[in-house]
Amino acid sequence: MLTTRQLFQLHLGLPSYESDPIEIVGAKGIYLFDAEGNTIVDLVSGVSVSNVGHLHPKVVQAITHQLENYMHVMVYGTFVQSPQVLLATKLAEKLPLSLDSVYFVNSGSEAIEGALKLAKRITGRTEMVGFKNAYHGGTAGALSLLGNETLKNAFRPLLPDTRTLDFNDFESLYQITERTACVLIEPVQAEAGIILPDAGYLEALRNRCNETGTMLIFDEIQMGMGRTGKLFAFENYGIVPDILCLAKALGGGMPLGAFISSKTNMSALTFNPELGHITTFGGHPVCCAAALAALEVLHEENLIEIADEKGKKYISGLKHHRGVKVIRQIGLMLGVEVSDILNITTLMSIFKKNHLVVDQFLFNENTFRIAPPLTITDEEIDMTMVTIIQSLDEAMLN
Repeated sequence: MLTTRQLFQLHLGLPSYESDPIEIVGAKGIYLFDAEGNTIVDLVSGVSVSNVGHLHPKVVQAITHQLENYMHVMVYGTFVQSPQVLLATKLAEKLPLSLDSVYFVNSGSEAIEGALKLAKRITGRTEMVGFKNAYHGGTAGALSLLGNETLKNAFRPLLPDTRTLDFNDFESLYQITERTACVLIEPVQAEAGIILPDAGYLEALRNRCNETGTMLIFDEIQMGMGRTGKLFAFENYGIVPDILCLAKALGGGMPLGAFISSKTNMSALTFNPELGHITTFGGHPVCCAAALAALEVLHEENLIEIADEKGKKYISGLKHHRGVKVIRQIGLMLGVEVSDILNITTLMSIFKKNHLVVDQFLFNENTFRIAPPLTITDEEIDMTMVTIIQSLDEAMLN
């Protein structure tokens, strides 16, 4: 009789190989519980998905209530489904007037795909601009703008007419021209190791897009929904994108993504041709109900306002450790770059042994991520820092 772990390796298509995967049987708050009876602290939040923690009772209640009414009915657009309407309305209320129309999809990659199509449709142009070390997803369009050749080369040919710029390089912004349909950017580069924009950089980008009639797309799939200390990351920088992409934490733990623009822009996908963009499960009523509850939790529990304070608490506790080279932080998202005297692979195995879920960034392997649920308490932060420091100490001895 094969074990669940053996069946996991045998029958699931997996993005990477893990020799000793952890079987999860439960989760609550910042904690995961495995099949061997261990309690594990989640400092990754499913890569910024579980911003309101695992199994928040208000989210569970919303899901349960919607399940009692109906689940999937028909492809979105045919029937009025109140969870979609309420969520879209609540998002629009919290966004600038130019971002008042929400197209729900299932994931971040799908949000990027929809945004790219919308930009090309509106401008009638073909060139798309992305950035080195940017991550946007694994579908063909998102991969075409992803800023890492190692992940892309095996799948070429991808979409043509793309250009890659260096993040924070002001001079390269002049490569955006009147033939550029869109610029796709993370306002904070996540998988590069939490790289923040230099002062004035995003403003200069916004100005260049205005000059050339180029659509500016912000990928806030990781950084949206309170993670940066603002509900939306762009609010930290005083500029507004033409299209905003959300996912991950948007669904409160359920699969949900969205791309958001003006109603005028979004109508380009409704007519000439009709069904210019379509999704079967995007805006699933159960997912939207969960998302609406999660959005309410973020505000009712003041999780957004105190995210930055919690992030700085980690900095104060870790910055003087000999194994730490530098810490980059915005809100409750930190990239802790380790010093050269420490082996990051060894450290990651020690984190696992000490029952901490901590991972490396895709494009900055010497940096590990701290992004716990925003619900983490000060006492829990202190507790996790003790374990992080203990793990760093152990790694220094190896």
